[in-house]
Amino acid sequence: MSTHESDIVQFDNVGLRYGTEREVLSNISFTLFSGRFYFLTGESGAGKTSLLKLLYLAQRPSRGAIRMFGRDVITLPRDKLPAYRRRMGVVFQDFRLVDHLSAFDNIALPLRVSGVREADLRGPVEDMLEWVGLANRADARPATLSGGEQQRVAIARAVIGRPEVLVADEPTGNVDPDMALKLMRLFEALNRLGTTVVVATHDLQLLRKVPDSLIMRLSKGSLLDPTGALKYPPRRSGGGGS
Repeated sequence: MSTHESDIVQFDNVGLRYGTEREVLSNISFTLFSGRFYFLTGESGAGKTSLLKLLYLAQRPSRGAIRMFGRDVITLPRDKLPAYRRRMGVVFQDFRLVDHLSAFDNIALPLRVSGVREADLRGPVEDMLEWVGLANRADARPATLSGGEQQRVAIARAVIGRPEVLVADEPTGNVDPDMALKLMRLFEALNRLGTTVVVATHDLQLLRKVPDSLIMRLSKGSLLDPTGALKYPPRRSGGGGS
């Protein structure tokens, strides 16, 4: 991997309010570098989900500047947003699976949207089903899956296209500890391939599972010590084991 890592996301004094209420995010400034692994933590109500919505372009800020992939996305025309969103994978808290599609077809959806031929997508989808422990549930519809199984389908769908940025909102909230660790290893593997990963979690145990990660801490809509917590450190030298 190249030793040069460019910035892929920049927030500059971003604020967000819904309607006329007070800001839920205030003066948010940070830079995400390509190929790095970030955790976003904070108490319930700190603003984690709102910040993620800004990251995956589901919400425009009330003020401030956001640049992604070298472009000011706040002024980006709405018809250009889908192309940017396709460069990202998103794991939502509420999964957002397509009810009438099987687990296989939900996972295959990003590849089909991007034009991958049916003959070329079967192998990757089957491999992903195997990885998340759902090889025997490929034909199951979401309504017949448990919450943890739906979560794993949603994660597989988000990562199958090897997005440039992966945004995950509490991705291990509905799975047991063993599966949570396996999913974090999947995120790490994707990260080693060059994807920038942002995982929002209240589970502080997860932070110790990825020792080379950077931590963003939100409290009452503000980043705590953004210059210190998000200082850009060099990666550790030496051969990284898996």
